[in-house]
Amino acid sequence: MPLSKSRIDLIAVVIVNWNSGDWLRRCLRGLAAQTILPERVLLVDNYSNDSSLDGIEAILPTVEIIRESENLGFAKGNNIALKSIEGTKWTVLLNPDAIPEPDWLENLIKASQAHPDYNFFACKMLDAADHARLDGTGDAYHSSGRAWRQGFGGDSQIEGELTKECFSPCAAAAMYRTDILRQVGGFDERFFCYYEDVDLGFRLRLLGHRCLYVPDAVVQHAGSATTSKRSDFSVYYGHRNMVWTYFKNMPWPLFWIYLPQHILMNVVAVLLLSLRGQGQVVFRAKYDAVKGFFPVLRHRKNVQETRKITSLELWRVMAKGIRPLLRKC
Repeated sequence: MPLSKSRIDLIAVVIVNWNSGDWLRRCLRGLAAQTILPERVLLVDNYSNDSSLDGIEAILPTVEIIRESENLGFAKGNNIALKSIEGTKWTVLLNPDAIPEPDWLENLIKASQAHPDYNFFACKMLDAADHARLDGTGDAYHSSGRAWRQGFGGDSQIEGELTKECFSPCAAAAMYRTDILRQVGGFDERFFCYYEDVDLGFRLRLLGHRCLYVPDAVVQHAGSATTSKRSDFSVYYGHRNMVWTYFKNMPWPLFWIYLPQHILMNVVAVLLLSLRGQGQVVFRAKYDAVKGFFPVLRHRKNVQETRKITSLELWRVMAKGIRPLLRKC
């Protein structure tokens, strides 16, 4: 049953665009067709030089475009929009290459009302090229520091799928209470892109906030439509930021217990990527990760001093052991 208008919380949808081409128009058509229309749609354009902005006001006349003079990255782009959001209870992030089903927002709001003990929410993402396959069901975080989209590549046709807790959402399609985003200062802009959503989710968890996966909130996601999944760009930022996420957020004593795993994970990644011909870029990523340790460790001090949950509570929601890692290799 559709929600009555009196029960709809104010929603702001944020899209960060950079040369997304026709994907952006498809995304906005999906938003325009929602059973619940968001209060605001903010589009931050990171100095696109393609035709992605052409005609978008005709698709969604209420879209608010924030034009930047350079590519500031996904993290800072979202933070710019967040500073412009006032009076909305929920901030919903949506990538230009994520096409929402018509009841996507409605089902997210229903989930938030049915589960008031959860403050941020992950969506069911289908592979845009093959809807029978999953692109993800929320993010998993392994004790070694590796993160991945749960269910990636699996069967999307699951009978009786239930809502369940997950570590954090993939920010390609996610809903957060606006006040908790402000509580942690939004995304870490040093990350630029990749792992920035895992880092955000980690910091929210350390403050006691929980994430719920909502299988009825469905988007079709292309994934890295503008950057390519195995490009040097994605390898560099993904592998640099993986190190920063671990060193900033993993609390004692888990930090020391799993540090050998984290080091081994980095060594294995360097070896495998070198065999794939990307040794130079992954070495540069790890070098820059180490070079940037001091600002990360200063941030760590604040993150750990404000932590509300115990290490055991965090440990319970992390992936552990070799089997999950082998499934991702």
